[in-house]
Amino acid sequence: MNNLLVKNLNSSHLIPPLPTDKARQLADELLNNLTHMHVYPQSIVFINQAVFFLGQRNGDKYLGIVSPNKNMSTQFEGQQESSTIDKLSVNTTIAATSSQNAVHLRNILSFLNAQTIGLKKSAGCGDRLGLATPGHIRSIRKTQLFPIFAQQSVRENERTGRRPQTVMDDAMWGVFQEGWRDGFGADADHLKTTADVDAFAAAGYTFYTIDPGDHVDNSAETTSHDLLRQKVEILPWDLLESTPADLKRTLMGKRIDLKNFSLQITEEELMRAAAKYGRVIAYTTAIYRHLVERMNGRPFELEVSVDETDSVTTIAEHIYIASELKRLGIKWTSLAPRYVGTFEKGVDYIGDLTEFEKSFEQHITVAQALGPYKLSIHSGSDKFSIYPVAARLAGELIHLKTAGTSYLEALRTISEFNPDLFREIVYYAIDYYPSDRTTYHVSAEISQIADIKTLSDRELPNLLENFHAREVLHVTYGSVINHPPLRAPFFETLRLHEEAYTKILETHFDKHFHAFN
Repeated sequence: MNNLLVKNLNSSHLIPPLPTDKARQLADELLNNLTHMHVYPQSIVFINQAVFFLGQRNGDKYLGIVSPNKNMSTQFEGQQESSTIDKLSVNTTIAATSSQNAVHLRNILSFLNAQTIGLKKSAGCGDRLGLATPGHIRSIRKTQLFPIFAQQSVRENERTGRRPQTVMDDAMWGVFQEGWRDGFGADADHLKTTADVDAFAAAGYTFYTIDPGDHVDNSAETTSHDLLRQKVEILPWDLLESTPADLKRTLMGKRIDLKNFSLQITEEELMRAAAKYGRVIAYTTAIYRHLVERMNGRPFELEVSVDETDSVTTIAEHIYIASELKRLGIKWTSLAPRYVGTFEKGVDYIGDLTEFEKSFEQHITVAQALGPYKLSIHSGSDKFSIYPVAARLAGELIHLKTAGTSYLEALRTISEFNPDLFREIVYYAIDYYPSDRTTYHVSAEISQIADIKTLSDRELPNLLENFHAREVLHVTYGSVINHPPLRAPFFETLRLHEEAYTKILETHFDKHFHAFN
């Protein structure tokens, strides 16, 4: 096996992944003769007369580098040793999985950099803990979906104490560990300010989800005609670079022919759409133009999100949003309307599937006609009943966004391997649910959760099949992992049972992605 190592160290170009059996043999060789670390076989990469790999020792992960070239090793911060393999002198470096070492590794291995997606069918895999990417990858390998592995919202970062760079680095090390070379995106999720944009741009994100929810006027749907007219008149027309008369001339009363239907937007519909979403258009335009300036030529993609509103986005409103963004020169890849029905966190779709299918088909027709761009499904975790409908109607023009469900699968892992800790987490989550639920769309009632004292250890994982328990545990993640008596054993359990957590995640995401294959 030393011959395999020495042979590949002579190559300057990127060598394709080793066959599984050879990768495992080489991992054992690196463990026994050079590093004394358990090496992840799929992480092994040969390039530039060096081999890079990820290993684990005493529960901590390290970057390993072996190369006859001293300059290759010295650019990484770590411990170095010299040795001889089959008469070849090599330097072995064991380096921390630090942000600085991640920068150097990205410069060498281009597939560790986030990239844009385009109009490929895609899925976002949020990870609140920084440990889930290997499980996400194992599931995504079975699909044709393009993955986003670095995805966390500003709100989630605030509650977990993480930063955009931390999220990016954690995803990158997961990509490296699993040997994923087919590309991934990085989603700066639910951005509300230019300062948020700047922080994610500095960390190398490629996908920016603008959340203009604070600028939606939900009252426009029911306000009187006179008040509606006033709302439209006081819109920031200078920022919209238009006038009420221009808007009417562009969209009112004209027959709009779409794939399967046609419509005419009445004056009433147009004025309500403008009153409801006019400030959204102005805000999105300002953020987008700041983003263009901030990225300074680097490729990026925009997602517009209006899903977290009180009322459904009508087809006329969708047309208004897309038409106005297009007029203002905004380029976007996906849009998340507020669909019919209810999208609560961590549970299946609540609503009439027939009604959803009819509405979704009209929305995708608009996206095809005025774009094309993808429709994005936010709060998309565990919405198993609508996946077949969305996949069939949208084809490639679909983006599924998941997040908290990976945290719930971490709790499932803990319930199986550390039941006492799981019980403590449930008690703590119940206490903090009343305050933590305020910024999430959930309807769970604590009274509907079984008394955990009555459940045996074997029954604990079943609690994660209960609607009310799932939502309570889903939204209290920040309180749980920031509570010192819970935090240390929480992460220790997941690290000790890393492979189990990865397999549990793989199984869970197979259920999410199956309909999109």
